[in-house]
Amino acid sequence: PLPPTPTEPPEPSAPSVGMTVIAEYSYTPMTPQDLELRKDEEYTILEMSDPNWWRAKDNYGWYCKNMNRSQAEKLLKTENKDGGFLVRDSSKAGKYTVSLFSKGGGETGGSCRHYNICTSPQGQFYLAEKHNFNTIPELINYHQHNAAGMVSRLKYIVSNRARPPSTAGLGYGVWEIDPRYLTFIKELGTGQFGVVKYGKWQGKHDVAIKMIKEGSMSEQDFIEEAKIMMKLRHENLVQLYGVCTKQRPIYIVTEFLSNGCLLTYLREGLKQHPTAVQLLEMCKDVTEGMAYLESKQYIHRDLAARNCLVDANGTVKVTDFGLSRYVLDDEYTSSAGSKFPVRWSPPEVLLYCKFSSKSDIWAYGVLMWEVYTLGRLPYERLNNTEIVDQVSRGLRLYRPQLANEKVYNIMTSCWLDKADERPNFQKLTLTVQDLLYELQ
Repeated sequence: PLPPTPTEPPEPSAPSVGMTVIAEYSYTPMTPQDLELRKDEEYTILEMSDPNWWRAKDNYGWYCKNMNRSQAEKLLKTENKDGGFLVRDSSKAGKYTVSLFSKGGGETGGSCRHYNICTSPQGQFYLAEKHNFNTIPELINYHQHNAAGMVSRLKYIVSNRARPPSTAGLGYGVWEIDPRYLTFIKELGTGQFGVVKYGKWQGKHDVAIKMIKEGSMSEQDFIEEAKIMMKLRHENLVQLYGVCTKQRPIYIVTEFLSNGCLLTYLREGLKQHPTAVQLLEMCKDVTEGMAYLESKQYIHRDLAARNCLVDANGTVKVTDFGLSRYVLDDEYTSSAGSKFPVRWSPPEVLLYCKFSSKSDIWAYGVLMWEVYTLGRLPYERLNNTEIVDQVSRGLRLYRPQLANEKVYNIMTSCWLDKADERPNFQKLTLTVQDLLYELQ
Protein backbone atom coordinates (compact mmCIF):
# COMPACT_ATOMS: atom_id res chain seq x y z
CA PRO A 1 0.00 0.00 0.00
CA LEU A 2 1.06 3.53 -0.66
CA PRO A 3 2.41 5.47 2.32
CA PRO A 4 -0.07 7.97 3.81
CA THR A 5 -0.09 11.40 2.16
CA PRO A 6 1.99 13.73 4.34
CA THR A 7 -0.07 16.42 6.00
CA GLU A 8 1.07 20.06 6.11
CA PRO A 9 2.56 20.92 9.51
CA PRO A 10 0.24 23.31 11.38
CA GLU A 11 1.11 26.99 11.00
CA PRO A 12 2.67 28.28 14.24
CA SER A 13 0.20 30.61 15.96
CA ALA A 14 1.10 34.31 15.83
CA PRO A 15 2.64 35.58 19.07
CA SER A 16 0.22 37.47 21.30
CA VAL A 17 0.31 39.27 24.65
CA GLY A 18 0.58 36.80 27.54
CA MET A 19 2.16 34.10 25.38
CA THR A 20 5.41 32.39 26.45
CA VAL A 21 8.11 32.46 23.77
CA ILE A 22 11.62 30.99 23.57
CA ALA A 23 14.71 33.05 22.67
CA GLU A 24 16.39 31.81 19.51
CA TYR A 25 19.53 33.83 20.23
CA SER A 26 21.26 35.44 23.18
CA TYR A 27 21.07 39.25 23.26
CA THR A 28 23.15 41.65 25.34
CA PRO A 29 21.24 44.81 26.37
CA MET A 30 22.35 48.02 24.64
CA THR A 31 20.32 50.45 26.80
CA PRO A 32 18.85 50.35 30.35
CA GLN A 33 15.40 49.50 28.89
CA ASP A 34 16.60 46.38 27.04
CA LEU A 35 15.96 42.91 28.43
CA GLU A 36 18.86 40.47 28.31
CA LEU A 37 17.92 37.36 26.29
CA ARG A 38 19.51 33.98 26.90
CA LYS A 39 19.23 31.41 24.10
CA ASP A 40 16.57 28.69 24.67
CA GLU A 41 15.10 30.40 27.77
CA GLU A 42 11.43 31.32 28.12
CA TYR A 43 9.99 34.85 28.18
CA THR A 44 6.45 36.15 28.57
CA ILE A 45 5.21 38.85 26.14
CA LEU A 46 3.64 41.81 27.98
CA GLU A 47 3.08 44.38 25.22
CA MET A 48 3.36 44.48 21.42
CA SER A 49 2.43 48.07 20.55
CA ASP A 50 5.69 48.78 18.67
CA PRO A 51 6.40 46.69 15.52
CA ASN A 52 10.15 46.67 16.30
CA TRP A 53 10.19 46.20 20.07
CA TRP A 54 8.04 44.06 22.36
CA ARG A 55 7.90 44.40 26.13
CA ALA A 56 8.56 41.06 27.84
CA LYS A 57 9.62 39.61 31.19
CA ASP A 58 11.94 36.76 32.05
CA ASN A 59 11.31 34.07 34.65
CA TYR A 60 13.60 35.64 37.22
CA GLY A 61 11.05 37.59 39.20
CA TRP A 62 13.79 38.57 41.65
CA TYR A 63 15.60 40.85 39.16
CA CYS A 64 14.51 44.49 39.51
CA LYS A 65 16.28 46.48 36.80
CA ASN A 66 16.70 50.26 37.20
CA MET A 67 16.14 50.16 40.98
CA ASN A 68 18.49 51.99 43.32
CA ARG A 69 19.37 51.26 46.95
CA SER A 70 16.77 53.61 48.50
CA GLN A 71 13.96 52.21 46.30
CA ALA A 72 15.00 48.62 47.14
CA GLU A 73 14.89 49.37 50.87
CA LYS A 74 11.48 51.02 50.57
CA LEU A 75 10.06 48.04 48.62
CA LEU A 76 11.55 45.42 50.98
CA LYS A 77 10.32 47.28 54.09
CA THR A 78 6.84 47.63 52.58
CA GLU A 79 6.72 43.83 51.96
CA ASN A 80 8.06 43.35 55.53
CA LYS A 81 8.96 39.67 55.03
CA ASP A 82 11.96 38.15 56.80
CA GLY A 83 14.26 36.90 54.03
CA GLY A 84 12.55 39.07 51.39
CA PHE A 85 15.09 39.82 48.64
CA LEU A 86 15.64 41.19 45.17
CA VAL A 87 18.57 41.54 42.77
CA ARG A 88 19.22 44.98 41.28
CA ASP A 89 21.82 46.68 39.14
CA SER A 90 24.67 47.92 41.28
CA SER A 91 25.68 51.57 40.97
CA LYS A 92 28.83 50.28 39.25
CA ALA A 93 28.00 49.50 35.63
CA GLY A 94 27.77 45.79 34.83
CA LYS A 95 27.67 44.72 38.51
CA TYR A 96 24.71 43.44 40.58
CA THR A 97 23.64 43.72 44.21
CA VAL A 98 21.43 41.45 46.33
CA SER A 99 19.25 43.49 48.71
CA LEU A 100 17.94 41.40 51.63
CA PHE A 101 15.45 42.24 54.42
CA SER A 102 15.93 40.57 57.79
CA LYS A 103 13.94 40.77 61.03
CA GLY A 104 16.82 39.27 63.00
CA GLY A 105 19.68 41.17 64.61
CA GLY A 106 17.61 42.97 67.23
CA GLU A 107 16.70 46.02 65.11
CA THR A 108 13.07 47.04 65.58
CA GLY A 109 11.12 46.70 62.37
CA GLY A 110 13.93 44.81 60.65
CA SER A 111 16.80 46.02 58.49
CA CYS A 112 18.07 45.83 54.92
CA ARG A 113 21.49 44.48 53.97
CA HIS A 114 23.08 44.88 50.55
CA TYR A 115 25.53 42.29 49.19
CA ASN A 116 27.51 42.99 46.02
CA ILE A 117 27.73 39.97 43.71
CA CYS A 118 31.47 39.51 43.20
CA THR A 119 33.31 37.85 40.31
CA SER A 120 36.22 35.45 40.87
CA PRO A 121 39.37 35.61 38.68
CA GLN A 122 37.90 32.62 36.80
CA GLY A 123 34.76 34.61 35.96
CA GLN A 124 32.48 32.83 38.46
CA PHE A 125 29.98 34.64 40.71
CA TYR A 126 29.85 34.54 44.49
CA LEU A 127 28.31 36.26 47.50
CA ALA A 128 30.31 34.33 50.06
CA GLU A 129 33.79 32.87 49.47
CA LYS A 130 33.95 29.16 48.49
CA HIS A 131 30.45 29.24 47.01
CA ASN A 132 31.17 30.06 43.35
CA PHE A 133 28.70 29.69 40.47
CA ASN A 134 28.82 30.01 36.68
CA THR A 135 25.63 32.08 36.50
CA ILE A 136 23.73 34.47 38.77
CA PRO A 137 20.52 32.35 38.63
CA GLU A 138 22.55 29.37 39.97
CA LEU A 139 23.98 31.59 42.74
CA ILE A 140 20.48 32.82 43.71
CA ASN A 141 19.11 29.28 43.66
CA TYR A 142 21.87 28.12 46.05
CA HIS A 143 21.31 31.03 48.49
CA GLN A 144 17.55 30.44 48.46
CA HIS A 145 18.43 27.29 50.41
CA ASN A 146 21.61 28.37 52.24
CA ALA A 147 22.40 31.62 54.08
CA ALA A 148 26.15 30.88 53.76
CA GLY A 149 27.48 33.99 55.51
CA MET A 150 24.48 36.29 54.98
CA VAL A 151 22.00 37.36 57.70
CA SER A 152 19.37 35.03 56.23
CA ARG A 153 18.80 32.76 53.27
CA LEU A 154 16.90 34.30 50.34
CA LYS A 155 13.36 33.23 51.29
CA TYR A 156 10.87 35.45 49.46
CA ILE A 157 11.14 37.08 46.05
CA VAL A 158 10.11 40.74 46.24
CA SER A 159 9.38 42.28 42.84
CA ASN A 160 8.34 45.64 41.42
CA ARG A 161 6.99 44.07 38.24
CA ALA A 162 3.44 45.24 38.94
CA ARG A 163 4.48 48.87 38.46
CA PRO A 164 4.19 49.85 34.76
CA PRO A 165 7.19 51.67 33.32
CA SER A 166 6.75 55.42 33.15
CA THR A 167 8.21 55.68 29.67
CA ALA A 168 5.51 53.53 28.03
CA GLY A 169 3.91 56.68 26.60
CA LEU A 170 0.33 56.96 25.40
CA GLY A 171 1.01 54.97 22.26
CA TYR A 172 3.88 54.87 19.76
CA GLY A 173 3.79 57.66 17.17
CA VAL A 174 0.86 59.46 18.82
CA TRP A 175 1.79 63.08 19.42
CA GLU A 176 -1.43 65.09 18.83
CA ILE A 177 -3.77 64.35 21.76
CA ASP A 178 -7.51 65.01 21.60
CA PRO A 179 -8.24 67.38 24.55
CA ARG A 180 -11.67 65.69 25.00
CA TYR A 181 -9.82 62.68 26.43
CA LEU A 182 -8.18 64.82 29.14
CA THR A 183 -9.73 65.28 32.59
CA PHE A 184 -8.35 68.07 34.81
CA ILE A 185 -8.20 67.12 38.49
CA LYS A 186 -6.12 69.71 40.36
CA GLU A 187 -3.66 72.56 39.87
CA LEU A 188 -0.02 71.71 40.58
CA GLY A 189 1.44 75.19 40.21
CA THR A 190 2.47 77.87 37.75
CA GLY A 191 5.57 77.53 35.61
CA GLN A 192 7.47 79.64 33.10
CA PHE A 193 4.77 79.09 30.44
CA GLY A 194 1.60 79.04 32.51
CA VAL A 195 -0.50 76.82 34.77
CA VAL A 196 0.36 73.12 35.24
CA LYS A 197 -2.45 70.72 36.21
CA TYR A 198 -2.65 67.08 37.24
CA GLY A 199 -5.17 65.07 35.26
CA LYS A 200 -6.09 61.81 33.55
CA TRP A 201 -5.92 60.77 29.93
CA GLN A 202 -8.87 58.55 28.90
CA GLY A 203 -9.86 58.47 32.56
CA LYS A 204 -7.05 56.13 33.62
CA HIS A 205 -3.52 57.41 32.80
CA ASP A 206 -1.97 59.96 35.20
CA VAL A 207 -0.66 62.97 33.30
CA ALA A 208 0.63 66.49 33.93
CA ILE A 209 -0.86 69.12 31.59
CA LYS A 210 0.94 72.42 30.94
CA MET A 211 -1.50 75.03 29.67
CA ILE A 212 0.67 77.39 27.62
CA LYS A 213 -0.12 81.03 28.32
CA GLU A 214 -0.58 82.83 25.01
CA GLY A 215 2.34 85.06 24.13
CA SER A 216 4.76 83.18 26.42
CA MET A 217 6.08 80.74 23.79
CA SER A 218 7.08 80.62 20.15
CA GLU A 219 4.35 78.03 19.55
CA GLN A 220 4.86 76.95 15.93
CA ASP A 221 8.58 76.31 16.43
CA PHE A 222 7.86 74.31 19.57
CA ILE A 223 5.18 72.17 17.88
CA GLU A 224 7.72 71.08 15.25
CA GLU A 225 10.27 70.35 17.99
CA ALA A 226 7.71 68.33 20.01
CA LYS A 227 7.78 65.56 17.39
CA ILE A 228 11.53 65.14 18.02
CA MET A 229 11.22 65.51 21.81
CA MET A 230 8.68 62.69 21.97
CA LYS A 231 11.27 60.27 20.61
CA LEU A 232 13.55 60.96 23.58
CA ARG A 233 12.97 58.10 26.03
CA HIS A 234 14.96 57.48 29.19
CA GLU A 235 14.22 56.41 32.76
CA ASN A 236 15.58 59.74 34.05
CA LEU A 237 13.78 62.06 31.64
CA VAL A 238 10.17 63.15 32.14
CA GLN A 239 8.37 61.61 29.16
CA LEU A 240 6.58 63.96 26.77
CA TYR A 241 3.35 62.15 25.82
CA GLY A 242 1.97 64.61 23.31
CA VAL A 243 0.52 68.05 22.63
CA CYS A 244 -2.92 69.55 22.03
CA THR A 245 -2.42 72.20 19.35
CA LYS A 246 -5.85 72.45 17.73
CA GLN A 247 -7.10 75.00 20.27
CA ARG A 248 -5.73 77.85 22.37
CA PRO A 249 -4.16 77.69 24.84
CA ILE A 250 -2.11 74.75 23.57
CA TYR A 251 -1.39 71.96 26.07
CA ILE A 252 1.81 69.98 26.64
CA VAL A 253 0.97 66.58 28.12
CA THR A 254 3.72 64.78 30.06
CA GLU A 255 4.30 61.98 32.52
CA PHE A 256 3.05 62.87 36.04
CA LEU A 257 5.48 62.46 38.96
CA SER A 258 3.75 62.41 42.33
CA ASN A 259 6.58 63.85 44.46
CA GLY A 260 6.73 67.03 42.38
CA CYS A 261 9.61 69.41 41.86
CA LEU A 262 13.07 68.35 43.13
CA LEU A 263 13.70 71.77 44.70
CA THR A 264 10.54 71.56 46.83
CA TYR A 265 11.29 67.89 47.59
CA LEU A 266 14.75 68.84 48.91
CA ARG A 267 13.34 71.63 51.06
CA GLU A 268 10.17 69.96 52.35
CA GLY A 269 9.66 66.42 51.02
CA LEU A 270 12.54 64.58 52.67
CA LYS A 271 10.85 63.40 55.86
CA GLN A 272 14.07 62.36 57.57
CA HIS A 273 17.71 63.36 57.33
CA PRO A 274 18.86 62.06 53.92
CA THR A 275 21.72 59.56 53.77
CA ALA A 276 24.89 60.09 51.70
CA VAL A 277 23.67 57.33 49.36
CA GLN A 278 20.26 59.01 48.85
CA LEU A 279 21.79 62.37 47.93
CA LEU A 280 24.30 60.83 45.53
CA GLU A 281 21.59 58.66 43.92
CA MET A 282 19.60 61.83 43.14
CA CYS A 283 22.69 63.27 41.43
CA LYS A 284 23.26 59.96 39.59
CA ASP A 285 19.67 60.01 38.26
CA VAL A 286 20.18 63.49 36.82
CA THR A 287 23.57 62.76 35.26
CA GLU A 288 22.20 59.59 33.60
CA GLY A 289 19.28 61.52 32.08
CA MET A 290 21.66 64.27 30.94
CA ALA A 291 24.18 61.75 29.50
CA TYR A 292 21.34 60.41 27.36
CA LEU A 293 20.43 63.95 26.17
CA GLU A 294 24.12 64.59 25.45
CA SER A 295 24.29 61.38 23.37
CA LYS A 296 21.41 62.76 21.27
CA GLN A 297 23.25 66.13 20.87
CA TYR A 298 20.50 67.78 22.88
CA ILE A 299 21.26 70.81 25.09
CA HIS A 300 18.99 71.52 28.07
CA ARG A 301 19.91 75.23 28.59
CA ASP A 302 18.07 75.51 31.93
CA LEU A 303 19.17 72.59 34.12
CA ALA A 304 18.41 73.24 37.82
CA ALA A 305 16.64 71.48 40.71
CA ARG A 306 13.43 73.39 39.84
CA ASN A 307 13.48 71.69 36.41
CA CYS A 308 13.68 68.14 37.77
CA LEU A 309 10.79 66.09 39.17
CA VAL A 310 10.66 63.21 41.66
CA ASP A 311 8.48 60.10 41.28
CA ALA A 312 6.78 58.06 44.00
CA ASN A 313 9.93 55.94 44.51
CA GLY A 314 12.28 58.91 44.86
CA THR A 315 13.72 58.63 41.33
CA VAL A 316 14.68 62.02 39.91
CA LYS A 317 13.86 62.87 36.27
CA VAL A 318 14.92 65.86 34.20
CA THR A 319 12.15 67.92 32.61
CA ASP A 320 11.69 71.00 30.38
CA PHE A 321 14.79 70.14 28.32
CA GLY A 322 15.24 72.53 25.40
CA LEU A 323 12.11 74.53 26.22
CA SER A 324 13.98 77.74 27.07
CA ARG A 325 14.62 78.22 23.32
CA TYR A 326 10.92 78.95 22.81
CA VAL A 327 10.49 81.52 25.61
CA LEU A 328 9.20 84.90 24.44
CA ASP A 329 10.31 86.99 27.42
CA ASP A 330 13.06 89.60 27.23
CA GLU A 331 13.91 89.19 30.93
CA TYR A 332 14.43 85.47 30.43
CA THR A 333 16.30 85.54 27.12
CA SER A 334 18.68 88.33 28.12
CA SER A 335 21.36 87.58 30.70
CA ALA A 336 20.65 91.04 32.16
CA GLY A 337 17.05 90.00 32.92
CA SER A 338 15.99 89.08 36.45
CA LYS A 339 14.45 85.77 35.25
CA PHE A 340 17.56 84.57 33.40
CA PRO A 341 19.16 81.58 35.24
CA VAL A 342 22.30 83.56 36.10
CA ARG A 343 23.03 81.45 39.21
CA TRP A 344 23.28 78.29 37.07
CA SER A 345 25.21 79.82 34.15
CA PRO A 346 28.94 79.62 33.32
CA PRO A 347 31.02 82.67 32.30
CA GLU A 348 30.70 81.93 28.55
CA VAL A 349 26.90 82.11 28.80
CA LEU A 350 26.87 85.17 31.08
CA LEU A 351 29.29 87.07 28.82
CA TYR A 352 28.62 85.74 25.31
CA CYS A 353 25.34 83.71 25.53
CA LYS A 354 27.33 80.68 24.30
CA PHE A 355 25.30 77.55 25.18
CA SER A 356 26.66 74.00 24.79
CA SER A 357 26.56 70.66 26.56
CA LYS A 358 29.49 72.09 28.61
CA SER A 359 27.25 74.91 29.88
CA ASP A 360 24.81 72.16 30.95
CA ILE A 361 27.76 70.56 32.83
CA TRP A 362 28.30 73.81 34.78
CA ALA A 363 24.58 73.92 35.64
CA TYR A 364 24.77 70.26 36.76
CA GLY A 365 27.50 71.19 39.26
CA VAL A 366 25.21 73.90 40.66
CA LEU A 367 22.33 71.39 40.79
CA MET A 368 24.55 69.01 42.81
CA TRP A 369 25.23 71.92 45.16
CA GLU A 370 21.44 72.44 45.50
CA VAL A 371 21.02 68.75 46.36
CA TYR A 372 23.76 68.81 49.02
CA THR A 373 22.47 72.05 50.60
CA LEU A 374 18.90 70.64 50.57
CA GLY A 375 17.66 73.36 48.25
CA ARG A 376 19.50 76.55 49.18
CA LEU A 377 19.74 79.40 46.67
CA PRO A 378 23.20 79.51 45.01
CA TYR A 379 25.17 82.72 45.84
CA GLU A 380 22.27 83.69 48.10
CA ARG A 381 23.87 86.97 49.28
CA LEU A 382 24.62 88.29 45.77
CA ASN A 383 22.36 89.87 43.17
CA ASN A 384 22.55 88.94 39.46
CA THR A 385 24.91 91.77 38.49
CA GLU A 386 27.33 90.86 41.31
CA ILE A 387 27.22 87.18 40.30
CA VAL A 388 28.07 87.95 36.64
CA ASP A 389 31.01 90.07 37.79
CA GLN A 390 32.35 87.73 40.49
CA VAL A 391 31.85 84.38 38.71
CA SER A 392 33.67 85.81 35.67
CA ARG A 393 36.55 86.68 38.05
CA GLY A 394 36.69 83.15 39.48
CA LEU A 395 34.21 83.06 42.39
CA ARG A 396 32.81 79.54 43.01
CA LEU A 397 30.22 78.09 45.41
CA TYR A 398 31.51 76.83 48.78
CA ARG A 399 31.55 73.16 49.80
CA PRO A 400 28.19 72.20 51.39
CA GLN A 401 28.34 70.64 54.86
CA LEU A 402 26.77 67.37 53.60
CA ALA A 403 29.27 67.00 50.73
CA ASN A 404 32.61 65.30 51.35
CA GLU A 405 35.76 66.26 49.41
CA LYS A 406 35.16 63.67 46.66
CA VAL A 407 31.63 64.96 46.04
CA TYR A 408 32.82 68.59 46.07
CA ASN A 409 35.60 67.68 43.60
CA ILE A 410 32.90 66.53 41.16
CA MET A 411 31.13 69.89 41.56
CA THR A 412 34.31 71.93 41.04
CA SER A 413 35.24 69.89 37.95
CA CYS A 414 31.99 71.22 36.44
CA TRP A 415 33.02 74.83 37.19
CA LEU A 416 36.32 75.02 35.32
CA ASP A 417 36.78 78.33 33.48
CA LYS A 418 37.57 76.69 30.13
CA ALA A 419 34.49 74.87 28.86
CA ASP A 420 36.47 72.21 26.99
CA GLU A 421 38.29 71.21 30.20
CA ARG A 422 35.02 70.28 31.95
CA PRO A 423 34.06 66.58 31.84
CA ASN A 424 31.19 65.36 29.68
CA PHE A 425 28.09 63.72 31.18
CA GLN A 426 29.18 60.21 30.27
CA LYS A 427 32.39 60.67 32.25
CA LEU A 428 30.50 62.35 35.13
CA THR A 429 28.06 59.42 35.27
CA LEU A 430 30.94 56.93 35.67
CA THR A 431 32.56 59.10 38.38
CA VAL A 432 29.30 59.34 40.34
CA GLN A 433 28.63 55.59 39.88
CA ASP A 434 32.10 54.71 41.21
CA LEU A 435 31.63 56.95 44.23
CA LEU A 436 28.21 55.44 44.91
CA TYR A 437 29.70 51.95 44.65
CA GLU A 438 32.28 52.91 47.32
CA LEU A 439 29.49 54.10 49.63
CA GLN A 440 27.54 50.87 49.21
